Amino acid sequence: MPTQCWLVKQEPAAYAWDTFVKEGRAAWTGVRNYQARNNLRTMKAGDPVLYYHSVTGLAVVGIARVARTAYPDPTATEGDWSAVDLEPVKPLAKLVTLAQLKTDPATRDMLLVRNSRLSVTPVPEPAYRHILELGGVRAG
Repeated sequence: MPTQCWLVKQEPAAYAWDTFVKEGRAAWTGVRNYQARNNLRTMKAGDPVLYYHSVTGLAVVGIARVARTAYPDPTATEGDWSAVDLEPVKPLAKLVTLAQLKTDPATRDMLLVRNSRLSVTPVPEPAYRHILELGGVRAG
């Protein structure tokens, strides 16, 4: 079965890529959308994850991976919410902007483009590899 690729969104003012890299690992908590929660629950350890700066920046900035699969979100005071742990892998050499993703035939149908409010989305492997190319990173 092919690897599933993902994209997570984070406001750089709340948790920037550089902070993530310094910390070396993060519990991905606070997701309160059912579709995004279900995506978290589908993630498998080792799955590649694109790290996207939302609100300001609007660009894919790095590559992470799933370090721990879904577990109950410790920040949830009610409801059935999940979290995963992510670890940074490497930054992209060049940012890949939302504007690029919207106009590129290889990426314009991604959920990030079609449903920009969703904070955790699957990314088709061909689109993932194309984003790495655009970002100046070799797929591996």
